[in-house]
Amino acid sequence: MQKHTIMVCDHIHESGLKMLESQPDINYINAADLPKDELLKVVGQADVVITRSSTEVNEAFLNAATNLKALVRAGVGVDNVDIDGCSKRGIIVMNVPTANTIAAVELTMAHMLSCMRAFPYAHNHLKHDRIWKREKWYGYELKDKKLGIIGFGNIGSRVGKRAKAFEMDVIAYDPYIDPSKATDLGVEYTTNFDDILACDIITIHTPKTQETIGMIGKKEIEKMKDGVVLINCARGGLYDEEALLEGLKSGKIRFAGIDVFVKEPATDHPLLELDNVTVTPHLGANTYESQYKIATQAAQQALDAARGISYPNALNLPIRENEIPEFVKPYLDLMQKIGFLAAQANKGAIKSLKVVGNGEIGKYIDSLATFATVGALKESLGETINYVNADFVAKERGIDVQKESSPTAGAYKNIIRLRLTTEKEIIEIAGTIFNDDVQRIVEINGFALDVEPKGRMILFKNTDVPGVIGDVGQILAKHHVNIADFRLGRDKSGRALAVILVDNDVNEELLKELESLEASLYVKYVIL
Repeated sequence: MQKHTIMVCDHIHESGLKMLESQPDINYINAADLPKDELLKVVGQADVVITRSSTEVNEAFLNAATNLKALVRAGVGVDNVDIDGCSKRGIIVMNVPTANTIAAVELTMAHMLSCMRAFPYAHNHLKHDRIWKREKWYGYELKDKKLGIIGFGNIGSRVGKRAKAFEMDVIAYDPYIDPSKATDLGVEYTTNFDDILACDIITIHTPKTQETIGMIGKKEIEKMKDGVVLINCARGGLYDEEALLEGLKSGKIRFAGIDVFVKEPATDHPLLELDNVTVTPHLGANTYESQYKIATQAAQQALDAARGISYPNALNLPIRENEIPEFVKPYLDLMQKIGFLAAQANKGAIKSLKVVGNGEIGKYIDSLATFATVGALKESLGETINYVNADFVAKERGIDVQKESSPTAGAYKNIIRLRLTTEKEIIEIAGTIFNDDVQRIVEINGFALDVEPKGRMILFKNTDVPGVIGDVGQILAKHHVNIADFRLGRDKSGRALAVILVDNDVNEELLKELESLEASLYVKYVIL
């Protein structure tokens, strides 16, 4: 009997270990107690490893793991895993994305109740200080309070259901879902973020992406009502921690419930000095039930992967250098960037994607479609979207993915094109690869351009009249934003599209000033 070696690198619930121990075709190694430098000396034996957050799957780890075929991250986050490095080595990366859902939902409700009733402080006052002073601990009821939920996915939607049971008035903000997902639960849906900022309590449940990092900062807190309560049991950094600290000190934020921090462990964080904060040490998955589910699901995934049966929740596509023609790889990368760009420029719930490959690249239309889908959904789903689950997630969200290929490409040897449709508008972007793998976007919504898909970009569409470029330049200069490149496309209908690459971050005020120009038709800001 051929035996496969599965190595457990970090501690998981014993239920998962027993599953591995009981398999006659599995050589099971528990290396959870080994120092990490010692782990590198033995990980070369493993066909599959199970890790958690304590093991850094970096270049040193991958260089040592010479026989590794698959890796299971026993949990949701894969921040400690070099997924690209795994892909290049043909190592499949999987996670366990739903096992801790209820644990995270219930922790959110616990923080919400603790903040409203100052429960931990009343507890300590009696138990540790031995003071019985009821009049000191008047709290607030959840009933009839307005709860704003940012991100209405797997966890946020369940928080909404439980909040409704408390007779709360619930409103959800998530531009990447169908509004019916909220309204079917009796939850109000909004596309206006200010509606969330007007709530009594705000809780956030989004992935950590470039769009969501720091999405609640000083400006947003200033717009909130006095005495707002903020909850974060999702990812550290979604609230700007300095702004949060300032708001709590001033009393603008009455209470905050925080389970996650930018840097962990956070044993000396300034938030711990305040008496209007409830804190927990990243306990979102820390229930016996969730740990059991995480361990058993991770063990089963490792067994299936070791036996080559299946790779559930795979987060990557193993790209083996000898299996994909060299000329295809930059087109796949470019298509993913185009998808990401299109989703940022055309925000909203995606209805359809049309992927076109003309020239020899058209033979790889299925791969192009997968990369386009990953890029388009990465804007809303972050690390949870991957090359293996992309088709499934698109179907689950009702996204119609169409494919079209042709052996001829007109003026180009090969050209790829993506048409992304939301309920609001359509955006179509085309690109190609020049010599030396130089990536270029050559068309946006019918405007011929030559743009490198990289960095911060302002897309400015306007009526083609004199003085517009000068006005745009003056506004950028006023905000101390330097122009790195300026590409202009014009059509026969008296309109122009400028793609302006800039060196600095662009704020909302600058974009609104551009929108206010008389010639402006639309302004969009994207980052690649």
